[in-house]
Amino acid sequence: MTANTGAAAAAAPDTATAPVPAPPAVVGVVGGGRMGSGIAQAFAAAGSSVTVVESDDAAAAAALDRIGSGLRRAAARLDRPADEVLARITVAPSVDRLPADADLVVEAVPEDAALKARVLAAAERAVGPHTVLASNTSSLSITEIAAVLSQPGRFLGMHFFNPVPASALVELVVGPATTPNTTAAALGWTHALGKRDVVVTDSPGFASSRLGLALGLEAVRMVEDGVADPEAIDAAMTLGYKHPMGPLRLTDLVGLDVRLAIAEYLHATLGERFAPPRLLRDKVARGELGRKTGKGFYTWD
Repeated sequence: MTANTGAAAAAAPDTATAPVPAPPAVVGVVGGGRMGSGIAQAFAAAGSSVTVVESDDAAAAAALDRIGSGLRRAAARLDRPADEVLARITVAPSVDRLPADADLVVEAVPEDAALKARVLAAAERAVGPHTVLASNTSSLSITEIAAVLSQPGRFLGMHFFNPVPASALVELVVGPATTPNTTAAALGWTHALGKRDVVVTDSPGFASSRLGLALGLEAVRMVEDGVADPEAIDAAMTLGYKHPMGPLRLTDLVGLDVRLAIAEYLHATLGERFAPPRLLRDKVARGELGRKTGKGFYTWD
């Protein structure tokens, strides 16, 4: 059976014959948290020179430590020793210190549309006219963010998945203004990282977050209603439907606060089917955010 996926779908590369595209020579990553650090690590491992922007000294040190730890864990898959790959990464204290010759700048700041817009507008002023700008947003409107840019054609969404170095997927989100050259460049860089792509047009939640959240919210409602405990619900999906991870364990991995923010956005844009369950709101209010705080639907070491 062949699916008609439309003009936005990306054809899978013929990995047996197609040459591997080159990674971007110079990359900027704004935000050195878990996602930003993972993005920086992936590009550095592929051969890029990477600048990570973190204005706080402690956060900058934490980002470099996180990247270094990730590189050492991945040492067997690197083209050279982990410390040499880490040397490809530098830290800058502000967006205006991004390299002007960057081929790509990815913002990986928290899911706040106004914050992302400010960061990307500042990045656009700092880099050259050829630089592709990308947002790692998992759900926010690429079209609305692009409105602050003077050259929206060079902007798109590059939605990486956690943990970035190990994840196989990048969801590329094209807005109405995104040029074909911008999309083509992002596709090549995705393949240079050894990842696969899905290309979607801009819509609330894109493809991955919209479908994943629908399943995750229903799983939370089932716990709330006493249908089963989290382990049983997750086992039903991993054993019965071959999902690699159950929806509640995945919610803990993503972060309950992140899931709540996406749910609130999709509730506002797509309607009641994405209304956040009370249990999710209560857990976030108690600081039970999942793995990063040690407790969510599971207890984490």
